[in-house]
Amino acid sequence: MEALKHECGIAMVRLLKPLAFYENKYGDSHYALGKLYLMMEKQHNRGQEGAGVACVNIHQTPGHEYMYREKAEGKDAITKVFDTIHRQISSPDPDDPSAGPAFTGELYMGHLRYSTTGKGGLKFVHPFLRRNNWRAKNLCLCGNFNMTNIDEVFDYLTSKGQCPRVYSDTYILLELMGHRLDREVERCYQEAIALGLEGQQVTDYIDDHVDMVPVLRTTLSHFDGGYVMCGMTGSGEMFAMRDPWGIRPAFFYRNEEICAITSERPVLQTTFDLQQESIRELMPGQAIIINRKGEIRLEQVMPAEEYAACSFERIYFSRGNDSDIHQERKRLGAQLRDQILAAIGGDVENTVFSYIPNTAEVAYHGMVEGIRTIAPNVRAEKVVWKDIKLRTFITEGSTRNDLAAHVYDITFNSIRPGIDNLVVIDDSIVRGTTMRESIIKILNRLHPKKIVVVSSAPQIRYPDFYGIDMGRIEEFIAFQACISLLKERNMEDWITKVYENCRQNHEEALRQLYEPFTVEELNAKMVELLRPSDVHCPIELVFQSLEGLHEAIPNHPGDWYFSGRYPTKGGARLACRSFVNWYKTANLKLETRN
Repeated sequence: MEALKHECGIAMVRLLKPLAFYENKYGDSHYALGKLYLMMEKQHNRGQEGAGVACVNIHQTPGHEYMYREKAEGKDAITKVFDTIHRQISSPDPDDPSAGPAFTGELYMGHLRYSTTGKGGLKFVHPFLRRNNWRAKNLCLCGNFNMTNIDEVFDYLTSKGQCPRVYSDTYILLELMGHRLDREVERCYQEAIALGLEGQQVTDYIDDHVDMVPVLRTTLSHFDGGYVMCGMTGSGEMFAMRDPWGIRPAFFYRNEEICAITSERPVLQTTFDLQQESIRELMPGQAIIINRKGEIRLEQVMPAEEYAACSFERIYFSRGNDSDIHQERKRLGAQLRDQILAAIGGDVENTVFSYIPNTAEVAYHGMVEGIRTIAPNVRAEKVVWKDIKLRTFITEGSTRNDLAAHVYDITFNSIRPGIDNLVVIDDSIVRGTTMRESIIKILNRLHPKKIVVVSSAPQIRYPDFYGIDMGRIEEFIAFQACISLLKERNMEDWITKVYENCRQNHEEALRQLYEPFTVEELNAKMVELLRPSDVHCPIELVFQSLEGLHEAIPNHPGDWYFSGRYPTKGGARLACRSFVNWYKTANLKLETRN
């Protein structure tokens, strides 16, 4: 399938002992920085447009920098960031030699970014930093999130007299949380004055008594969306919080020396050489908070809503070396056995089974195991190869399209022309562009009797607004097939009915669009749309069912891109808006042609 972008990956490290302890035990004064680097590299798949690192030195003396941040853009952003940090560590500031090396501290936070909003540039790379002369009012944020009600929150902020400099969910979140942090610091200040404290005593009291729970609660209660929100303050508070629906994932590990938090469990297992049982998952609406003294607590900041952990995380984005994900993907493949056998007429003897590299490989093994329960002698081959990334940007027109068609290659003579069926499994079919422009064309070169393309995920029919770049409904091949069928059957009034209901933000409105058709009818129309003009071989599509999805991945019920059932009102509203925007544009194009 064509690559999808996902926002984003997080990594956090909190040292729980003095810095000298790690240098004595591990011979490394930047032990935490090395762990952070490894955690970020192991999540490189989650963000290749930018990376950033921040650090807080709790014990730095006044007059010296105590909060560091470095960011970079591009696919090699991690390397750029850590090269810069290494130079700063190796060459302390000659104008401030008493400050010590930069990026030395107890709190570290890293972020990997994939934009799903179309906004690029270094200013949109996390972490975001809000400065203040009071240490406790300094705030650094990063996260794996996409908020669906940013308009409402922006209006709320401006109604309070604030004037955010940038219209983006991260900047607005930073300003709102910063405002709430200011109020919390002021609360501590008033307590200190009431106790008769003065001068530095007041500052020390504030630093020791800032409570992030009310800050998080009064900030994130305004937001609708999927998120893992991470941050740290200049006074030494560190936190990570998961959204109340559990849409985005977060895992943590702690012992007497360190606490670490990441987006994926196997990252922690690899970095710290752990067994799966040593790692805990952050629960919906829950935050892990580590105060200035290194005391760790779990707090239920917001009530948990109906659980909607993202199933697409498991199918496509997350690292497949997680033991649970590995088994889930195998089940997704195995459960398609009967549909595949029906597609090939039960003729396993004259069928070759393969997969679209690279993310569908585990589902492929499950598919083959499932087929072998009926027919032991399965012919399994690696027919398709993911070739080098061709530099299509240097050419234009038909030459560019021809190069794009060669991103994949085949194993020649792997099937018997005109005799063998060819079954290939992919993890999902979203837009269908790669399938049409490349995969079907190269499979046809083998001259199979029939091509069966299998998707281990159900039909993707609805857009996503929680962090995956699937926000335009008109791009989905399933949607295109549905609209084509409605027009063929003179059912334009049905499209208009859905449009009117979407204008009213009826949560079930968009689901009505697909009601007239069966999965098989949509599959047949998709084949028509995906078939290149010069390919005449019979082609059939086989999709996972919703029931099969939930059977294979029982603990991640979030399925809105397949079912249209959004866990939050903001997601449902944006889905309706996506269809309304398409409808207006489609009608405009029609009027222009006339």
